[in-house]
Amino acid sequence: MQIQHNFSLKKHNTFGIEAKAKEFVAVHSVDELKEVLSENISKKKFILGGGSNMLLTQDIDALVIHVDIKGIRVIKETEDFVWVEANAGENWHEFVLWNIDHNFGGLENMSLIPGNVGTTPVQNIGAYGVEIKDSFISCEAVNIENQESKTFHKEDCNFGYRESIFKHEAKDKFVITSVTFKLTKQNHKINTSYGDILKELEKHNISTPTIKDVSNAVIAIRQSKLPDPKELGNSGSFFKNPIITRDHFEKVKAQFPEVRHYDISASEVKVPAGWLIEQAGFKGIRIGDAGVHKNQALVLVNYGNASGQEILNLSKEIQKTILDKYTIAIEAEVNVI
Repeated sequence: MQIQHNFSLKKHNTFGIEAKAKEFVAVHSVDELKEVLSENISKKKFILGGGSNMLLTQDIDALVIHVDIKGIRVIKETEDFVWVEANAGENWHEFVLWNIDHNFGGLENMSLIPGNVGTTPVQNIGAYGVEIKDSFISCEAVNIENQESKTFHKEDCNFGYRESIFKHEAKDKFVITSVTFKLTKQNHKINTSYGDILKELEKHNISTPTIKDVSNAVIAIRQSKLPDPKELGNSGSFFKNPIITRDHFEKVKAQFPEVRHYDISASEVKVPAGWLIEQAGFKGIRIGDAGVHKNQALVLVNYGNASGQEILNLSKEIQKTILDKYTIAIEAEVNVI
């Protein structure tokens, strides 16, 4: 494990932002991770996974530890369920496809989400009506300060909408090294009620979809709306969909009767951030090499040489406009570094 200096992170963030790490090292096992942590106790550290949920606005004046631990294994199974553990460095989409190939259900709606397995609990990632917490059992993590291993069970993680303990009390204190999911082997819970999944299935005359069919539908929908980070720098959805009180929503609706929404509870309503951004006129806008994607207003993009600061400035302009026009605050889902 050789520590490299003044290391370019351009290929280690899906926005394709050019930024340097003061020091950089990749670890390929839990033992290597513990060794690096114990040998560099006094140094400031930055933990890097797949680089899919961050916007780099500056160089990182720290030791960047890239968690590249691979491996997938079945640790337990019954007639109906299987417990699958994946190491943190596994690509999320490839892990989803691995499970589908084995007819393990529960993750198919989250196909093609960028990033690695290890960061999925941090955000409680989700798509098309399904979230990580729905199949999450536990994750293993290493304490940065004392290098001790710790198991976080579902009830420990305080999962919420794009929220978890790893964004709050446990932030910068632990490195997730593996995640375990409980998935179905039969009697899969097929979820086609969200977004355009049903429409995509109908296009192919599929009335009783398999988990593979659902995955294919999600992939087709995402590819039609979302740019491939390898071709156009982006981090997927840049903003969270705001959840507001029903009273607040009724006031917005009185002024904008066409406003889209999803009922969360008797007292809360979710408003699609993409709709708000599109209605505010930002869809497809480009300022220099920073822009909003032409097919999906939730996605900010780097057309080549945008700086992180330029993308951040655009995001702030969008937030201010939405707040001024709709009195709705939209938060960044992406971590700004």
